[in-house]
Amino acid sequence: MNVVVVGGAGFIGSHLVDRLLAESHHVDVIDDLTTGTLGNLAEARAAGGGLKIHHFDAASPEAASLIGMRRPDVVFHLAAFPRRATSIQEHGVSFTRSLAVIEAARQHGVGRIVVALPATSLYGHPAANSLPVKENNPEPLGVRGVVARAVLDVLSEYREAEGLEFAALSLASVYGPRQAPGGGVIAAFHNALVTGKPPEFHGDGRQTRDFVYVDDVVDSLVRAAERSSGLLINIGSGQQTAVRDLWNQMSGGAFNDPIELPGRRNELQRFAVSSVRARIHLGWSPWTDLATGLARVRSTG
Repeated sequence: MNVVVVGGAGFIGSHLVDRLLAESHHVDVIDDLTTGTLGNLAEARAAGGGLKIHHFDAASPEAASLIGMRRPDVVFHLAAFPRRATSIQEHGVSFTRSLAVIEAARQHGVGRIVVALPATSLYGHPAANSLPVKENNPEPLGVRGVVARAVLDVLSEYREAEGLEFAALSLASVYGPRQAPGGGVIAAFHNALVTGKPPEFHGDGRQTRDFVYVDDVVDSLVRAAERSSGLLINIGSGQQTAVRDLWNQMSGGAFNDPIELPGRRNELQRFAVSSVRARIHLGWSPWTDLATGLARVRSTG
């Protein structure tokens, strides 16, 4: 199978590339290396095989030309929503990039596009009695959520009008090896443990998140390349873990007390996603529990 991975030098993307190469697929990575690094692809590059890396933006004419030349079976778009995007202009770039990837897939007859969306932005402030939240009627949180919902709407329109098949995976809080300290709370806490610095809490640390290990997420992406069409599908554990409890579990109480910073504006207080639809349509369930995943993060140094 010929595959294009947009954002393939990033945290999740590089793990996906490893999996695809292990299954003997031919992989083209498109990445402008704004947040991804070639170091993330070191193992993939050393392994050789059908890997080609292209250093340009996914919205560029070069990216569209590559998709046209390769005519891949699947395009994985993992660069739609960089975590550090904060300004309206950056969110606008995210939307423009996604439109470009979707249009290139349509124009060149790509069989399917698989897009990763941020669950914490897509579902607003769900009521406590609705958790873990299901995919029905997403109510976006902030500009990031509005853009994510807009990308989902564009995919639905292209499927209806142009026949472009897609799967949109709404990812909970993904963690694992290669994640940069600014990429998520587990990576930040791991960095604090390694450097001996106190961690930072935004608020009192009682807010909860749904943590899902990167290998489990990669498995869902690979399954979405062949199963399900036209659906938004949650990928998460369905379990809530408080940030303060997470730190206690990672540190064992043997490290510095956290620094409490003011809570972030519009902060989610409780969050988890239901993976029932993923089980039905992808045959997917998470298999890595939090303790096991944290041990793997620690083992990477």
